Amino acid sequence: MAVAGLLISALLLWWVLHDVDPREVLGHAREARWWLFVLSVAVATSVFPIRAHRWRYLLERNGKKVGFAPLWHATAIGFMANNLLPARAGEVARAYAARRLAGVRFSQAVGSLAVERVMDGLVLLALMALAITLGGIGQDTAVAGVSLFRTGVGAALIFVPALGVAFWVVHRPEQSLTLLRRVFARLLPGHLALRAVDVLEGLLMGLESLRSGSRLLVVTLWSVVHWLVGGLAYWLAFEAFGIEVHWTAALLLQSLAAFGVAIPSSPGFFGPFEAVVRATLGIYGVPASQAVSYAVAYHLAAFIPVTLLGFWSLARAHLHLSELRADEARGE
Repeated sequence: MAVAGLLISALLLWWVLHDVDPREVLGHAREARWWLFVLSVAVATSVFPIRAHRWRYLLERNGKKVGFAPLWHATAIGFMANNLLPARAGEVARAYAARRLAGVRFSQAVGSLAVERVMDGLVLLALMALAITLGGIGQDTAVAGVSLFRTGVGAALIFVPALGVAFWVVHRPEQSLTLLRRVFARLLPGHLALRAVDVLEGLLMGLESLRSGSRLLVVTLWSVVHWLVGGLAYWLAFEAFGIEVHWTAALLLQSLAAFGVAIPSSPGFFGPFEAVVRATLGIYGVPASQAVSYAVAYHLAAFIPVTLLGFWSLARAHLHLSELRADEARGE
């Protein structure tokens, strides 16, 4: 999988760069208003504490929330690991760090992250639909040959059923566990079946935020805030690079970038991100060299702060990157 990801990243970077003049790309970077660009990076970085705060509600049990500080460190460590380790190891690292720093069960943390991803997907899907509607983009518009309409339908077919299954499981825990105990008993040796049920019970704890309507509403609102702040960062960077497009282009680009980096790629998602930016801005008539200049600058600038913050959190937590690698290999 790691080799395939590197190959995909290399091919996408070749497509992004093969027909642009490097001098034009550098020229756009030199002409950028860097004070505004630095502001956009600061706004982009602010989504990580927002994400950590939302995570507190996802991990809340019996009215008690986990402290913000350990979840902030776990979040920074997780996204740093995504930038440096293959196969989206940051998700495992984040759950592992939450276990070490906040005393949360690993499987509970994983369950909460699954809910987080589903909520993110649904909010991004809604913002993408908003961008298409208000931005005057036709349903037949395609990005890199992929229909926006089909992208939206495909995302809905993933996230809506996933949320429905999660709701059913969390509101029918006994039925779910009984059914899965029977399945595991048939498919696995006794000790492995018991281990699998124990993991499932932890996962159910991670889904408990779906039981409370008020807590689910709060999580949804913080999800909207998270992605609106992220969209603001993209728009500020547009302004910095003199890219004159409808403001909804920031929401569309953000949604497509979030979906695009889900494909196998190199650590840090280099290649998919740049390809999505170039293809998306192309539908607004932005020249390729300007889009590539924006993509490379934004990606590198967003990569550095969270990576440094992740290393700082590792040091504060007395953890080591080697522990995250070992945990990923064990699948813990």
